[in-house]
Amino acid sequence: MQKLAANMGMRHWSDRIQSPSFGMSSRPNMNMTPMNPHQKTGAPGAPPLSPSPAADTTIHFAFNVPFALDLAGPNTEEILHATGDSVLRWTHPGDAPDDVPIYDLPVHAQNLATLQNLCQELSRGPLPIDAHVILTAPKLVKGQVVTVSLSGAPELVHKSRETILSDTPLALRCTTVDVDYGLIVDSAAGALKKHVTDALDTFAAFCGVDIFILGPKLTPTVDGLNGDVEVIRDQRWRVAIYGDIESTEHAKTQVLIFIDKLLGREVDRFHFESTLHPIVCGRSRKNIKLIESATNTAIYFPPFAQLSRYCPPNANRRNPDEIFITGENPQGIELAKRKIHDLVSRTKLFMKDAIISPAKIDSILLSRMDKVRKIMEVNGAYIMFPPLASQRNMIRVQGVEGLQIERTMKEIMSLAGQFYFASWWVQQAVVVPSPHDIRSMLGDICSNSDADISFDKMMFTITGSDDAVKSALTVLSQTELVTMGGQQIRVKIELANEHKEFVSGNVQIIFDSFREYNFDIDVLASSYDSMKQGMSLVEQEMPASISFHVPDQYHKRIIGIGGQHIQRIMKKHSVFVKFSNAMDRGGMGREDDDVKVDNVICRTPARNAQNLELVKTEILDMVDRAHSEFTSQIVHVDRLYHRQLVARLQEIEELEKKWNCKIVFPSTEQASDEVTVTGPEWQVPMCADAFLGMVPETHELVLTRTPSLVKFLESPEFVNELVGKLKTQHEVAVEVHENTEDKTEEGNRTTTLLWKLTRNNAGGLRDAIDYLMQQFTAANVEVKVVKGALPRPKSDSFEDTLQYFDSKLLQHAPATVGTDSPTKPAFGDNLTQQRPTTLFDKLRKPSQLLSSLDRRKNSSHSMNMFFKGSTNVSKSSLISIESTRSFNADRNPWNDSGVNLPDEDNNPWPTRQFGNHGFDHKLSPNNIPHGGDVTPRHSTRASGDSGRPSTSHSTNSGYPGPIGPFR
Repeated sequence: MQKLAANMGMRHWSDRIQSPSFGMSSRPNMNMTPMNPHQKTGAPGAPPLSPSPAADTTIHFAFNVPFALDLAGPNTEEILHATGDSVLRWTHPGDAPDDVPIYDLPVHAQNLATLQNLCQELSRGPLPIDAHVILTAPKLVKGQVVTVSLSGAPELVHKSRETILSDTPLALRCTTVDVDYGLIVDSAAGALKKHVTDALDTFAAFCGVDIFILGPKLTPTVDGLNGDVEVIRDQRWRVAIYGDIESTEHAKTQVLIFIDKLLGREVDRFHFESTLHPIVCGRSRKNIKLIESATNTAIYFPPFAQLSRYCPPNANRRNPDEIFITGENPQGIELAKRKIHDLVSRTKLFMKDAIISPAKIDSILLSRMDKVRKIMEVNGAYIMFPPLASQRNMIRVQGVEGLQIERTMKEIMSLAGQFYFASWWVQQAVVVPSPHDIRSMLGDICSNSDADISFDKMMFTITGSDDAVKSALTVLSQTELVTMGGQQIRVKIELANEHKEFVSGNVQIIFDSFREYNFDIDVLASSYDSMKQGMSLVEQEMPASISFHVPDQYHKRIIGIGGQHIQRIMKKHSVFVKFSNAMDRGGMGREDDDVKVDNVICRTPARNAQNLELVKTEILDMVDRAHSEFTSQIVHVDRLYHRQLVARLQEIEELEKKWNCKIVFPSTEQASDEVTVTGPEWQVPMCADAFLGMVPETHELVLTRTPSLVKFLESPEFVNELVGKLKTQHEVAVEVHENTEDKTEEGNRTTTLLWKLTRNNAGGLRDAIDYLMQQFTAANVEVKVVKGALPRPKSDSFEDTLQYFDSKLLQHAPATVGTDSPTKPAFGDNLTQQRPTTLFDKLRKPSQLLSSLDRRKNSSHSMNMFFKGSTNVSKSSLISIESTRSFNADRNPWNDSGVNLPDEDNNPWPTRQFGNHGFDHKLSPNNIPHGGDVTPRHSTRASGDSGRPSTSHSTNSGYPGPIGPFR
């Protein structure tokens, strides 16, 4: 309460914000006084608050608190170490019933109790404000919803909301870091290394998170031939970090740096203004990748934007200006620091301001922060938002050139268009509800719709995503208050200025508030049914669009003489098509002119959206196969090996030019194994294969040592002929190693054959081993495999009946569990083959966790309980298309950023029924019928975003298909 009272005279925006129409100006960064997004809003010259009702009026306001109550803790059977009381916080007590919900976990119950205490403190304080916590479990929502209801003067209500959101851990999540077994386990002692567990305990306390060390990840896969399920075990262990989004990012960086220290790397830090971080990184972090490549370093940046100012009790927030640099030696780190300093000193900034309503700014911060950070990263620009719930309406974008700023600004405005504003004025109320009835009604509407709603002088004001607002209106229409008197309903939709011509003709609408980027559409009605019909008609006229890439040299062929070809296509499908070339996008030779740039856009009203894919197909049919539709493929490479690959950027660039593709590495902070290869669908597999040819792989085949085996391996025939033949025919090298300490269970000595290959040739490893086994047989050498055998997959489901036929064509597959990789041991392999027999006995239930683990219940189910190893093995090659998801499927075609602005849906091509009769008063999204082609051709890279961005109705095709009825 004291914090709220102290903040009443403070404001959270800077006195240096200029008018939104002031235009861009350039100035050297060193002479610029940067804006501080966390400056208190009582500073001299700060802009006034947005217009609000008189201070003596009382308003009622309700909003949901995004606690992430569906976040479950780790499986207790997988926990090898836990920091502090993490096990007690993230698992259920042993006497809890089997069907206990996740939201009853102690950590969630503690956060809820803290929120309730805060609301009680606000209500009992000296300021006239009432705050209540409402708990509901809507039928259509999985789990529990926490709603806060506030009543009081407008200024107090907004400040109370700001206090609550600032002191509450929002968006709890779990992030994991994979770590090699040998780095954290003392094999001789069969236990975790003490300095590792001590470091994790320190990170957990310093950052305010809970950290677990978990066993290898188990991934179930289904065999394509017979449907058997097998479980693949990752060879790395996991460090799982639980906490709020800012704290987990802080702790994750600390863990990654600690792993670098375990690898023998040096660590240093460097400071410069946080608002320059994405600008110095460059578009898609190109500048930083070049520095890392030239200096053999890894550079860790903090998140480019922060959600809230929350910090766990007794914890520390990360310094937003601080970056960490790790390298092989101090000279490399110093060189990296000098290169970054040179970039900072040469940076000259362009700035531009814009106005967005405070409610939409809060919605973007709470639900679109990942996309905001992606926009910054791809465009190399910084977006400065006011603090969450501060009721400020100004944002600032700064970058090194105007084109990047314009793209960034348009994409942020596209995000703003995903949220609606509605008001419902009850003109002739028969009965004025009591404050208790209002609070109960607002809580019910808020929990069932996820929209923010307020009530002031018989007017309801609703803000949120399009689905949330329409759901709230549906629930509100069923209340007694609005059904017994006159009413006026108004819904405001924000749309890009360029799409005004698409919304016309069918309904009475008001075009209002034309601004630099967007304008508003107001739909007015005197009854709910009329408003539904009007909204349906307006949304049918909303622009639906897709965008894709066609090389510039094909544009003239597609357009035709005098435009005859493209005119025929447009008239046939009633779709507008526009091409843009390199000059339209900012000039020839720009780095933006990349393979990922969408330069063709197809646009039509949403009611005709089903024809967009037909137009795209006809256009791409005129393009040569080598430049056909663009797709993306994800290949998995150990994140630590990314550093060696980045050091070979010149070779990678040659691959990109050869195959007309783009190879994109994840950022250092992500700690992801996924590398994305993007380009024409016929070129991507070949480029991925060539890229995997740069990734080495090894496999150990351990055999029982016998005199005949030793004689064969030392013979000239093996050394001079077989080794060379394996290299030339199978592209696999083999080396013989002997270790006197390795013995079989019977005590016999072993011999290890070390196979070396590259990932793109992994499919030939099994053939090479089979060929060598045939040579052993021909030489009368008896071989007993101790570890590393690669069983051959079954040819069909009837193979078991053919075991009595002595035929090489009908080989019997041994009943052994296979793996996803021929170079990884099977899931069914005994752990003693790779690590000491006592390891899991000692680590599964450490003495410090034994008593607590016995009393705790699993908060999630183990893979072991649902899946068992299959007798069939998986593919012989590691080359697989893990993902054919389209690259940057949903983005504005008139920017080159490649940012996915719309939500990613599971169904890439859904359409919804619309019309005057198609309204359903139920709130379940399952009640909305879907149709259309759910499997687009080639799993295509579909569309870019139109000026009116895809909202929650949108699809992965990048156009908001026919907008459906209220749910």
